Amino acid sequence: MTSSIRLAAIDIDGTLLNSQFRIASVDLEALRRAHEAGIEIVLVTGRRHAFALAIARELGFDLWLISSNGAVTRSIEGERFHSDLLPREICRQFCSTMDEFRGHMVLTFDKESKGAVVLERMDELSVSIQRWLEKNMASIEFVVPLENALVTDPVQVMLCGTLNRMRQAMELLEGSAVRDSITLLRTEYPARDLTILDALNRGCSKGHALERWARHRGIAREEVMAIGDNYNDVEMLAFAGLPFIMGNASKELKSRGWQVSLSNDEHGVAAALAKVLGSSRPEVGATAQEHAF
Repeated sequence: MTSSIRLAAIDIDGTLLNSQFRIASVDLEALRRAHEAGIEIVLVTGRRHAFALAIARELGFDLWLISSNGAVTRSIEGERFHSDLLPREICRQFCSTMDEFRGHMVLTFDKESKGAVVLERMDELSVSIQRWLEKNMASIEFVVPLENALVTDPVQVMLCGTLNRMRQAMELLEGSAVRDSITLLRTEYPARDLTILDALNRGCSKGHALERWARHRGIAREEVMAIGDNYNDVEMLAFAGLPFIMGNASKELKSRGWQVSLSNDEHGVAAALAKVLGSSRPEVGATAQEHAF
């Protein structure tokens, strides 16, 4: 495969990070080779900007982050390109509609201070999300009811819980009046019995943000590659001229016709980049020093 790729969009969780939540040195070196070869690297993540920064800085070069599933595009130095916020009145309607799921609900705001993450309580959140919240504790504010925090437009409202509980939430949303006013993105981790539902402004997604960024850079769709592993990556993969789905993705996602790379524990990012850079594909199970974020 000869390289006509100018932009590579890389998901973080389940893609760049392995199951130990680390960047393997094999993947890190591949990204650096791609950068040196003139391919622009952009990280595209469901994480909010501040929570993705440490991972972005691990790469060792300047880059841009598309965070919060496409809602915010900002450089690692803080320069802002675009924000696509959820109108607060739509968010109020969402909170009212999903009243029985308030214990699973989290608001995020586009600021880097206490109150960037807002919730009413933590008791109904899953163990995995509680750990995430503990890491973000300096940014968390408890507000009851959540609507009182809506003095500005939020980035998004999230629902986090078990697979079964979030299926119930999706069923309620699908029959609601607010559904046509939002984009609903789903991220699933069956091994952790965890689903995250992100309600964003209508038309907001990783794919829309990537398309906007590529257009800004003067890069054609055929010159864009994307690597992802989950349902919130679908729009990004659908836009890219050269999409790769990770080997650890669900069977349903791997059946959509995209090229399937290795898993995140087998250096799937490096394997995908090798096809573009023309270098040898990393061996399954290769060992290397790991880089913590």
